[in-house]
Amino acid sequence: MAEDSKGGRTAIVIGGGLAGMLAVTALAGHVDAVTVVERDRYPDGQTFRKGVPQARHLHILLSGGQRALEELLPGTVAALCEAGARSLYLPRDLLTRSATGWQRRFDERRHLTLSVTRPVLDTVVREQVLRAAAASATRVEVLEATEAIGLTGDAGRVTGVRVRSRDGDAGGRSERELPATLVVDASGRGSRTPQWYAALGRTAPQEETVDAGLAYATRMYRPKDPATAPDAGVNVPGWPGCPRGAAYVPVEDGKWLLTVSGVRGHHPPTDEAEFTAFTATIGDPYVHELLAQAEPLSPVHGFRDTCNRRRHYERPGALPEGFLVLGDAGCTFNPVYGQGMSVAALGALAVRTTLADGGGLRPGTTAEAQRAVARAVEPAWLAAVGSDRPYASPDDAKAGLGERLSTWYIDRLFARAAIDPVVGAAFRDVFCLTAPPARLVAPQIFLRTVFLPRRPGLPSPPAVIERV
Repeated sequence: MAEDSKGGRTAIVIGGGLAGMLAVTALAGHVDAVTVVERDRYPDGQTFRKGVPQARHLHILLSGGQRALEELLPGTVAALCEAGARSLYLPRDLLTRSATGWQRRFDERRHLTLSVTRPVLDTVVREQVLRAAAASATRVEVLEATEAIGLTGDAGRVTGVRVRSRDGDAGGRSERELPATLVVDASGRGSRTPQWYAALGRTAPQEETVDAGLAYATRMYRPKDPATAPDAGVNVPGWPGCPRGAAYVPVEDGKWLLTVSGVRGHHPPTDEAEFTAFTATIGDPYVHELLAQAEPLSPVHGFRDTCNRRRHYERPGALPEGFLVLGDAGCTFNPVYGQGMSVAALGALAVRTTLADGGGLRPGTTAEAQRAVARAVEPAWLAAVGSDRPYASPDDAKAGLGERLSTWYIDRLFARAAIDPVVGAAFRDVFCLTAPPARLVAPQIFLRTVFLPRRPGLPSPPAVIERV
């Protein structure tokens, strides 16, 4: 790839959230300088910011995401724990109720999940990224309160970004062009790249959606008596016979977040009294009973943009030279499954690995890296789409025979995983993004899932931890 007009290889990352910061780390050592274009101003301290609409809701970092994050930024998981992130081993520390009953509480110690509020996660990761960049040969500049408004270049190659200051005229440079060797779109769900493609003379990438019409609402609590607080989080996902769900999980400083959800016709209210009443209508009364032992610390915050959307930038001809798409800008999931942050880390790691193995930036590298990102996304996409397909909009693409068979098999496997430590371990390996989906059809798992009788889970939340 050619150098920009200033000499040296430079990159622009659109978006300074989690995916954008991890993109900086992925590029370090392969470019001389990175400019991050962030439309917000970062707040002082670990507080919520407007530009992260999901920030007030539950966030978890799965074990596969943690491994990728540690490979990108060693020491970050420890820094998150020092900042108060809660460690939960699955399934020991998260009691799960499904359509068939409660999952047994196996003490596997295989998958450590972090539960953390978004301000803490973003602040810690940003500090780690900028500290690592300062120690490297790659210069990093963050342009806060600056909005990307278009791409420069043509249909064959992106050469930079047009930006506009959000702080007024800034000395006559409120709108300007920033040249770059590489542009990375990490701007999230609201990515405008499909519209920007038109200005370059390109066709927008093929897009696939599966929309369950799900909405959710979240409120923060603190147990009235810490000594009697639950010893595990609780997850009661909805199912076709009861399309309302809830998750009640500990976060920093002795606080807990409760998120309730429902599909079309079952959206949770944001009125505080109605929110509490809604918790009595999910598939089990346990969460509603726990609220009697807790005091609310926040208003109720709602969120409705939960469509699974995948833009296939990895397909032949879909990506111009000098351009790359990461995180939710390329593939976004129903956030209720807690995969997004882990997939962002896995995608960034895929980019760094591709650059390292291929000798850095060269013609064709971005297309190769985009394909690697797509492979990293695939397991989470299949899981989210499989779960949401029963509620999908009539406008979504119809499931083919293969997907219908997969849905039947996963439903049976999920029921078996609740009571079977062997099948359960395989299910969690894939769900936590540490093993490919093929793990679920290994001979031992397939035979136990298909031929062993389908049995119910436990009738009540398990208090006993079972060694395996």
